[in-house]
Amino acid sequence: MLSRSKLMPNRSFSGLPGHGKMACLCQDIAVNFQQLRSVREALRRDFNLTDVAHALDASQPGVSRQIRELEDELGVAIFERAGKRLTGLTEPGREIVKVVERLLIEQENLKRAALEFTSHDVGRLTIATTHSQARYALLPVIQAFRQRFPGVHLNLQQGAPEYIATRVATGQADIGIASEGLSHDERLSTFTGYRWNHVVVVPHGHRLLDTERLSLHELGRHPLITYDLGLTGRSSIDEAFARAGLAPDIVLTAMDADVIKTYVAAGLGVGIIASVAFNPEEDRQLQSISSTHLFKANMTRVAVRRGAYLRDFTMAFIEMFAPHLNRSIVTQADTAPSSLPPEPAAPRICISENSLSR
Repeated sequence: MLSRSKLMPNRSFSGLPGHGKMACLCQDIAVNFQQLRSVREALRRDFNLTDVAHALDASQPGVSRQIRELEDELGVAIFERAGKRLTGLTEPGREIVKVVERLLIEQENLKRAALEFTSHDVGRLTIATTHSQARYALLPVIQAFRQRFPGVHLNLQQGAPEYIATRVATGQADIGIASEGLSHDERLSTFTGYRWNHVVVVPHGHRLLDTERLSLHELGRHPLITYDLGLTGRSSIDEAFARAGLAPDIVLTAMDADVIKTYVAAGLGVGIIASVAFNPEEDRQLQSISSTHLFKANMTRVAVRRGAYLRDFTMAFIEMFAPHLNRSIVTQADTAPSSLPPEPAAPRICISENSLSR
């Protein structure tokens, strides 16, 4: 670890990309990963040092000291304060946390790269996804993956798209799979998975079954049961009715298709679910009606954290789920996003586990 430079409270920053005055002119800085983790967790935990200490299994005074030492080393305040409380980021702090995040990603990449050689087919793979994907789309992929990689333990984390994006972006999940909410997150590299459509489901004997070609006007005359806002292509359903100038009576919404089908079978309304969620053999109380002409097709996407090193078994899972993807395409997304095929100057830093120097 390089020796500490004499503290220079008024020194300017000039090494942060795109911010002439906001970069570090200091030639020797010495910080450790625990300081960086403290800064990152403070941002993640809304500046609550008690929560930060709990997340890092440290004491609150210890966390405060780590942050102060980093600020002293850099010569600038990263956080705004009200007394001893952190209340937000300073102007240089907003740039510094970006570098902190990149450094911690690279630290994790180093560990993953080493494990690729020491424990090639052993490890843990965490996938954040929606209930619909976990319940209906991923089962055959996971079965095949387990046969190929018996030494890899899988963890499925289910939630809304915003939850999925956050878990992947913060490194708490390796892969994110969802139909909404991933492609606009700049922290992620996203790729097309597969296209799918909605289907209308009704109980046996329902009068919609006598309709030769279902229309939105006819469908809109019935109470509807479908997904929550932001889930499983709900936006395409809303857009279709809006374009037709209709305001459907959506009497009940749920996160997953199993709940929707249960209430449709009970006679509470007409269901609109993902086609993959309907199985005539399992859903014997219901019948389906095609709606490909009513609602646009949806795209399920795969996401990984931008800049993350993907172990071979992580890449293998992605390829099993979306065979048109490979490591070259996924890597290319980080280096030249604009050159990807259409759908179907940071400072130089040397890193060690205990310290890092610029």
